[in-house]
Amino acid sequence: MGALFRSEEMALCQLFIQPEAAYSAVATLGEAGIVQFRDLNSEVNAFHRKFVSEVRRCDEMERKLRYIEAEVMKDKVPIPESTEYPNAPNPREIIDLEAHLERTESEILESSHNAVNLKFNYLELTELKHLLEKTHAFFQETVCFQQQEGNSGGSDSLTKALISDEAQTQASRGRLGFVAGVVPRERVPAFERMLWRISRGNVFLRQAELEEPLEDPNTGNEIFKTVFVAFFQGEQLKSRVKKVCSGFHASFYPCPSSYEERQETVKGVKTRLEDLNLVLNQTREHRQRVLVAVAKQLHTWTVMVRKMKAIYHTMNLFNMDVTKKCLIAECWVPVKDLPFVRKVLADGAKEVGSSIPSFLNVIETSEAPPTFNRTNRFTQGFQTLIDAYGVAAYREVNPALYTIISFPFLFGIMFGDAGHGIILAAFGVYMVLNEKKLLAKRSTNEIWNIFFGGRYIILLMGLFSIYTGLIYNDIFSKSVNVFGSCWRVTSYNLSTIMSNDHLTLNPSAEDYKQKPYPFGLDPVWQLAASNKIIFMNSFKMKLSIIFGVVHMIFGVSLSVVNHIHFKKKINILLEFLPQMIFLVLLFFYMVALMFMKWILYGPQNETKRGPRCAPSVLITFINMMLFKKPDVKESDSPCEYYMFPYQETVQLSFMIISLLCIPVLLFGKPVYQICFEKKAIKRHTASNGDLNQGIELQPPDGVLNGSGGTEIAVPEPKHEEDDEPPSELFIHQAIHTIEYVLSTVSHTASYLRLWALSLAHAQLSEVLWSMILKFGLRGDSYWGAVALFISFGAWSLFTLAILVMMEGLSAFLHTLRLHWVEFMSKFYIGTGYAFQPFSFKRILENQEFTEED
Repeated sequence: MGALFRSEEMALCQLFIQPEAAYSAVATLGEAGIVQFRDLNSEVNAFHRKFVSEVRRCDEMERKLRYIEAEVMKDKVPIPESTEYPNAPNPREIIDLEAHLERTESEILESSHNAVNLKFNYLELTELKHLLEKTHAFFQETVCFQQQEGNSGGSDSLTKALISDEAQTQASRGRLGFVAGVVPRERVPAFERMLWRISRGNVFLRQAELEEPLEDPNTGNEIFKTVFVAFFQGEQLKSRVKKVCSGFHASFYPCPSSYEERQETVKGVKTRLEDLNLVLNQTREHRQRVLVAVAKQLHTWTVMVRKMKAIYHTMNLFNMDVTKKCLIAECWVPVKDLPFVRKVLADGAKEVGSSIPSFLNVIETSEAPPTFNRTNRFTQGFQTLIDAYGVAAYREVNPALYTIISFPFLFGIMFGDAGHGIILAAFGVYMVLNEKKLLAKRSTNEIWNIFFGGRYIILLMGLFSIYTGLIYNDIFSKSVNVFGSCWRVTSYNLSTIMSNDHLTLNPSAEDYKQKPYPFGLDPVWQLAASNKIIFMNSFKMKLSIIFGVVHMIFGVSLSVVNHIHFKKKINILLEFLPQMIFLVLLFFYMVALMFMKWILYGPQNETKRGPRCAPSVLITFINMMLFKKPDVKESDSPCEYYMFPYQETVQLSFMIISLLCIPVLLFGKPVYQICFEKKAIKRHTASNGDLNQGIELQPPDGVLNGSGGTEIAVPEPKHEEDDEPPSELFIHQAIHTIEYVLSTVSHTASYLRLWALSLAHAQLSEVLWSMILKFGLRGDSYWGAVALFISFGAWSLFTLAILVMMEGLSAFLHTLRLHWVEFMSKFYIGTGYAFQPFSFKRILENQEFTEED
C-alpha cells in the first residue's frame, strides 16, 4: 500500500557488465521488468553501434517468420494460441534457431514454387480442355451458316476452308484462318469492341463462358474466363488479332480444325489432367504436413526472436569503457529491487565463468527520477484513471489510493438506483470471475478492452450504486417497504384517502412517530405526488454540497503531506493554512448551517423554530458574502432570521478572516523566498554519458556501507520555482491565488452535478416505468399478458441502453471531472513522467496490438 500512497523510491545506477555476461543479464532483467535503461550513445548513429549486426540478424529472422506465417495463413492452417512465453535463447541456441528457420523457409519456398508451377500447368490443361469442348459448337454454327449461303461441302468443305494457325503462312490468301484461346470474362466486352475496330468488322468472333470458376495459381482466388474463336482472312489481319489478344492477356491454345482430331486431343488432355491432379494432391498433403508442424512452433519462434532483438537493442544503449573489456549501462531502478539486480549481475558472471564480476554502482543525480507506482489487477484501473490526467511528480501523493473509494461513491450518488446498480455489479462480477478466460481471448474490440480494463471499477460502481439506491429507497424507480412507515393516518377514513389526491400528512400530528427511519428514506414518499420532487430536490442538493465541501477539504489537507515530504514546511503556514481557513470559514460554515437547520427547525417546535420560520441557507450565505443585513424586521414577522445568537457577528468575523487570508496567499510565499531562502548551491555533477575519459568506480560517500549493504541517497526533484526571478514569483503566486479563490466558489457549485444527475436519473427511470411497463400492467385479460410481455421487453431494452449505459457513462464522466478538477487541483501537480522499464511482456503486448491493428 505504501507504493500506492506515493511512488516508489528510485535510484540511478551504473551497471558494469562483462561483455560475455551482458546478454544473459539483460535477458533476466527483461523478464523481471524492473529496470529502465538510458541511452548512453545518443550521439552515435544507429547503424554504427556495437550490436547492429546482431539486430540485423534478428530482422532477417523476423522476415522469415513473417513469410512463414503468411504461408500458414494462406493455407488456413490454424495457429494454436499459447499464453506461455519461452525465455530468450542463449547465444548458442541462436545459431541453431537461425539455421532451422533457414531450412523451413527454403522448404516452404520450394513447395510453394512447385505448387504454383503445377497449378499453372493444371490451369492451362483445364482451359485447353474447355476450349476443345466449346469450339465444336462454333464450327457447327459455321457449317450451318455456309450451308445457308449455298456451300454444300458439309463438314469436309469447312475443314478445307479452315486451316490452323500453324499452317496459316502456307495457306492461300482466299482461305479462312482462326485463333482460339481463353480471355478473362471481365475483358470480353472491350476485347470484342477492339477486334471490331481493328478489323472493321472483318473478324468473325464466337465466344462461350466457362460455367465453373478456375483457380488463380498465385493467389488461390477464383477467376472466371471465356473461350473464344476468332475467324479472319489474311496474314495482316492475323497479326492484328494476335496483338489485340496479347494486349487483353488472352491465352492461345492449338485447336485442330477437324472434329476427330479435337476428340483425340481432349482424351489426351483429360489423361494428363488426371495424372497432374494426383501429383497436386500429393504436393498439397506434403505442404500441409510441413505447415501444420511449423504452426505449432511459430509462436515460440516469434517470441524468442523478438526477445532476442529487444536484448540487442537494449545492449546498443550501453557504452564500452576505454579498455573495451566492460560494458557500462545507466538505468533507473526501484530501491526495493536493487538486491535482485545485484544478484542478476552476479549470476550472469558465474554462468559464463568470468573471473571479473559484474557489479552495480548507485550514483547521485539532481535529475528528477521517473514515477513508479507498483499496481496489481485491482488497483491498475484506478491508477490508469489518474495517469490519464497526468503522471504524478516523483514521490508526490498519489490520488489513486483515495480514488478507489471516492470515485465509485460519488458515482453511486449520481446513479442512485439499486436495481440498475445490480445490473452494473453483475456485469463487473462476470468480468472479474472470468478474467483469465477473457484475457486469453485477446479481443481486438477497443470498446470491450476499455470495459474489461476497468472491470473492478465497474464492480465497485455497481456496489456503491446499490448502497445509495437503498439509501434513496429507489429500485427501478420503486420503493421497498421493509421497516414499515413512520407515518400513521388516523384522521381520515379509507375512502377519503383513496379518492383524494391532495391530502397532506402533517408531521406535527400526534400520530407521527418522531424518530428517524431505520435505513434510507421512508417509503411513504413514493406516494407523495405533489411534494416528493420538492423534498428530494432539497435533500439531494444539500447532500451534494456537503460531500463536495468535505471532498475539497480533504484534497487541501493532502497538500500538507506533499509540503512535509518535499521539506517545504513554510508552505504549510503560507499556503495550506490560509487555503484551509478560507475554505472552512466560508463553505464549511455553509454546511454547518445546513445541519443546524435540520436539527433546530422541527415540525413540533414552537413557532419561531418551526419549519415555516427556517431561513434559507443560500440567502443567508449570499448576504454574508455581500455584507448585507436582512430586510425583514422582527416586528413584521414572528420568525427569527438568525439561527443562533451572535450569528451576525460570527459571520462578519469569518468574512474578515477569510479576506485577510487572500493577501497572505498573494504575498506570503514570494516575500519569504526573496528575503529568507538562500539560493541553492549549484553543485557540479559529472556527466555519466561521457565515459571515455575514465571511470570513477568508487561510489560517492554515503552510498555503500561497510557491510556491503546499500544506503540510498534518494534524489530529490529540482523545482523550477527555486531559480525564478522575483517578478515571476509574484506573477505565478497571483495566478495560483486567484485560481484557488475563484475555484472554491465554482468547484462548490460544480458538485451540484451530484444532485442534478441523480434527480435526472430518478425521473427518467420513473418515466420509463409509468409510460412503458405500467402500460402492460393495466390489462386484466389474456391480451394483458401479451401486452406485458411486449412492454417488459421494451422497458428492459430502454433500461439497459439509456439508464444503464448512457446514464452510467454520463455519471462516469462527471465523476471523473470531479476528481480531476475539483479534487486533484487542490494538491496534485502531475508533471512527472512514467517509469517505463525494459520488459519483455510490455514489448510483446505492444507488438501484438500493433499487428492486430
